[in-house]
Amino acid sequence: MLIIPAIDLKEGKCVRLERGEMSTATIYSEDPAATAQRWEAEGAQLLHVVDLDGAFAKEPKNREAIAAIVQSVDVPVQLGGGVRTVETLSAYLELGVERVVIGTAAHSNPELLVQACELFPGKVVLGIDSRKGRVAVEGWSKTTEVGSVELAARFGNLALAAIVYTDISRDGMQTGPNIEATRQLARSVSIPVIASGGVGSLEHIRALLPLERDGVVGVIAGRALYAGSVDLGEAIALAKGKAQRA
Repeated sequence: MLIIPAIDLKEGKCVRLERGEMSTATIYSEDPAATAQRWEAEGAQLLHVVDLDGAFAKEPKNREAIAAIVQSVDVPVQLGGGVRTVETLSAYLELGVERVVIGTAAHSNPELLVQACELFPGKVVLGIDSRKGRVAVEGWSKTTEVGSVELAARFGNLALAAIVYTDISRDGMQTGPNIEATRQLARSVSIPVIASGGVGSLEHIRALLPLERDGVVGVIAGRALYAGSVDLGEAIALAKGKAQRA
């Protein structure tokens, strides 16, 4: 299971939010590229970058910072936030981003996701952000009536690289991931799932490891890494140790 550091961008700075609320932003670095290099040096095999401003504006807003991150590391970068068109997705891939997350648009414009997967198979990630089991969109500011598992099932036959499943109520809170909801979603599709939201300790990561058999291939960690409650190297070692024992 991959331990994936999150780099959330707000006004060109690296921040973390609580439950996705912009008013709760804590600035951890004014140099996102240096942050990316740090996580790479500590062993990260994939970085998860989010354009928070873009998610609310519905268009890219941190392109300069994203370009700096991509150019500063050799590990692949997964990017989400504000992707509403194939043109935006294509531009990010040309910039050097490895794969692009489509979240809100998957709900509001499902044809876009289908087209993106046809044009760029294996380069598109479906982002499912869940609030009490329902899909949230537009920077998590709105909650729909669509169930998270229902949305995943709709796109189960596409050439997606993965699904990032985030429990909003736990994001940035370090209270532990939603194990059962993550397991339920992973079992509903054959697409690899990346868990997100709630990691606050090595024990939380340990609790997720059994979900590998259900198709959970990675977990995104944010505030826990920045606050120091989880050491990236130790988390990676824990995940690799589990894999070796399996």
